[in-house]
Amino acid sequence: MARWAILSFALCCCLGVAQAATLGVVLTEGGFVEGESKRRGLFGSYVDIFRGIPFAAPPKTLQDPQPHPGWEGTLKAKKFKNRCMQLTLAQTDVRGKEDCLYLNIWVPQGRREVSTNLPVMVWIYGGAFLFGGSQGANFLDNYLYDGEEIAVRGNVIVVTLNYRVGPLGFLSTGDENMPGNYGLKDQHMAIAWVKRNIKAFGGDPDNITIFGESAGGASVSLQMLSPKNAGLFKRAISQSGVSLCSWAIQNDPLTWAKKVGEQVGCPTDNTTVLANCIRATDPKALTLAFHMELISLPGPLVHTLSITPVVDGDFLPDMPENLFANAADIDYIAGVNNMDGHFFAGIDLPAINRPLEKITVSEFFNLVKGFTADRGERGANLTYDLYTQSWGDNPEQQVMKKTVVDLTTDYIFLIPTQWTLNLHHKNARSGKTYSYLFSQPSRMPIYPSWVGADHADDLQYVFGKPFATPLGYLPKHRTVSSAMIAYWTNFARTGDPNSGNSKVPVTWPPYTTEGGYYLEINNKINYNSVKQNLRTSYVNYWNSVYLNLPKVASTS
Repeated sequence: MARWAILSFALCCCLGVAQAATLGVVLTEGGFVEGESKRRGLFGSYVDIFRGIPFAAPPKTLQDPQPHPGWEGTLKAKKFKNRCMQLTLAQTDVRGKEDCLYLNIWVPQGRREVSTNLPVMVWIYGGAFLFGGSQGANFLDNYLYDGEEIAVRGNVIVVTLNYRVGPLGFLSTGDENMPGNYGLKDQHMAIAWVKRNIKAFGGDPDNITIFGESAGGASVSLQMLSPKNAGLFKRAISQSGVSLCSWAIQNDPLTWAKKVGEQVGCPTDNTTVLANCIRATDPKALTLAFHMELISLPGPLVHTLSITPVVDGDFLPDMPENLFANAADIDYIAGVNNMDGHFFAGIDLPAINRPLEKITVSEFFNLVKGFTADRGERGANLTYDLYTQSWGDNPEQQVMKKTVVDLTTDYIFLIPTQWTLNLHHKNARSGKTYSYLFSQPSRMPIYPSWVGADHADDLQYVFGKPFATPLGYLPKHRTVSSAMIAYWTNFARTGDPNSGNSKVPVTWPPYTTEGGYYLEINNKINYNSVKQNLRTSYVNYWNSVYLNLPKVASTS
C-alpha cells in the first residue's frame, strides 16, 4: 500500500510538472484559445502549438483587412486553417478559401515552468505573390513551415501567418478605387496582432523578428520600409527576395487590372466601374483569370510575375529605394542562394538540365536581351560581354550552362539584394546589417551534379527538417541546419547572429560598404567561410554602369 502511495505521489508530481510546463488556455483580444501541448521524447521538453487563430475578420473581396470581432467560449486552435484562395499548381482550378486570415504559434516550454519573455519570429511565406500558405507544402502531415524545430532549438516563439495572394491579394487599379497591397496589409495586421497578443503566450512584444523567403523575403523588406510598421518589430531577415527585386513592385497595375477585368467580363474604361465590377465578381473566377505562362514565353519567366505589390501612396508612399530611412533602427540579415536562379533558368532554357542537350550562344544572347530590354541593344551587348568574358572561343557546355544560371541568379536575386544591403547600411542609425550566401548543393537527384543551392533549397534547413525527418538526410545536412537555426535565432534574440543561446561555428561580421563582409553557409562552415565583396564586378556593373545607360521605350 505504501509503495502504491509513493508511486501515485510520484505520478502526480510528474503530471504536475507536465501541467506546469504547458500554457493550457490562453486569453487573446478575441477570446480564449486552446492549443495542443506536445511532448518531445519520453523525458523531453514540451512545445505548445496553436493552429488557426484568426488575426482579422474574414476579408471582403479586394478590401483592406478588418479587426476580428472575437468569439464566445474557447476557440479550439488545433488544426491548420485553409490557405488563402489561389490557383492549383496546374492552374486549372483553385484551392483555399477567402476566409483565410489565420496564424499559427509554436511556444517552447521548459520542464518545470512556462516560458516568458521569449524572442518572437514571424514567418512570411513565398510563392511569387501567387501561391503559398502558413503551414507550407506537406507530405503525410510533415509541413514545411512547421515551427517546432526552430522554436525548441533556438528557444524562440515562432509564428506563421496567411495572407491573400494572386488577384485577390494584389490586384490594383493604381488609384483610390482599388489601391492594392491587400496581401501586404494582411501581413501587417498579423504582425500587429502578434505585437498586441504575444505576451499572453510567453513572448516579448518588444523583440519581434520578421523573416521570409522569395516573395516572403520581398514582403519582409517592404514591411520594413512601410511607415505603417513603425515600432512593430525590431529585426528582419530576407532570404532570396528583397523590395528592390525587379519583380517585387508592379509599376503598371492598371494594365493588369484591365486584363483580369476583361477575363471576367467587366468594363475597363473607368476605374470606378472596373473596381466595383471586379469586387462583385465571384472570387474563384477572379483567381482563375490570371495565369502564369510557363511555356512559349516571349521573354524570361521572371517578367511574367505581374500581380505584385504597388506603390500606393499610403502603405508604400514611394518607391522602395526612397524609403530606407524607415528601416534605420531595424537589424537586418539579407542573402541569396548561390544558384537561386537555377529554377527560373531551367524554364527559360530547359537544356541546362539535360546533359545530352546543348545551349547555343544565340540562345544565351536572347536571354540577355530579355533581361536588358529596358536598356536596349547597348545594354544587351555590354551585359553579354561581361558574362562571356571567360568563355574563350570554344566554351564547354557546363561553363555555358552555369553562366546562364549565374546571369539569372544575379538579375533576379543577387544584385537587388546587394543594393538593398548597401541602402540599409547607408541609412542605418542603430540597425545592424548582415549578408550571407547559402551554397549547400541541391539535393534534387534529377539535377546535374554542378547545381548548387537552388531557389528555396534553404527552407528545409531553416525549418530543421534534417532533425524532424532524420532518415531523409545525412549528418552534413544536420550541420547546415544547426548552424542556420543558431544564427537566425541568436539574431532574433540579440540582433547579433553570433551571440545568444546557441553556439555558432564561426563569427559572422556585420556587412559594411567598405568591407563587404558576408558569410558563406554550407556544411563546411569555418573561418574561411567569412568572405568579402560578393561578385563585386557584377554588382558594380548592374548597379552603376547598367543603371546609367539610357532607357529605351517600353515594349511591354
